[in-house]
Amino acid sequence: MVNVFIISAPSGSGKSTLVNEVRRTVPNLEFSISYTTREPRGAEQDGCEYFFITRDQFEQMIGSDEFLEHANVFGNYYGTARSFLNRAEQRGKDLLLDIDVQGAEQVKAKLPDAVSVFIMPPSRNELEKRLRKRSQDSEPVIQRRLRAARREIENYQKYDYILVNDRLPDSVTALEAILVSERLKRNGTPNAVLSERAEACRLDRIGKRIQQILRTFGDTAAGGQ
Repeated sequence: MVNVFIISAPSGSGKSTLVNEVRRTVPNLEFSISYTTREPRGAEQDGCEYFFITRDQFEQMIGSDEFLEHANVFGNYYGTARSFLNRAEQRGKDLLLDIDVQGAEQVKAKLPDAVSVFIMPPSRNELEKRLRKRSQDSEPVIQRRLRAARREIENYQKYDYILVNDRLPDSVTALEAILVSERLKRNGTPNAVLSERAEACRLDRIGKRIQQILRTFGDTAAGGQ
């Protein structure tokens, strides 16, 4: 049976970097490339970062029930095709989904056994620094992403694991531990060391740290608990 891993995070939290790292180090992972109606940015290529299609094409896929999940984000569609899950099953691999909060909720409703991980920035200030460092968004877009991040992090309790992406090497090790320990546990061959590393990302273990982070985003986010 294929294991499905969901990774979500506010834009700028370092999710893509983390996902790329674990794809290199964790074997037998099938990665789902999302479909989108937005325009490519910078050096993005069709079939690499995303499959870029028209709005009409996307809506035809919706009508044909071809998506495992889909959402409208900032006026553009994003979605995960069911075909990736089927391909993972055929190849005997686990499926890794890099999707937003809306998509994660849809997948969990359809696949309750999916393991979900929320990547959280260490603070609002650090998230803003990362967004500005990317130099690909205008000031209004940066502010919009920061407001969206505040709303997204209010959903942290819906996730199985919460990983604070402070130092990249530590975050990569933690995410690897989560993926591999869940795989081994479900195969009936748990690894105590990996399980302990993964459990360190459970809400009851890092609740105080999370509350400190939430307070940097304002009272509304901190009140999510």
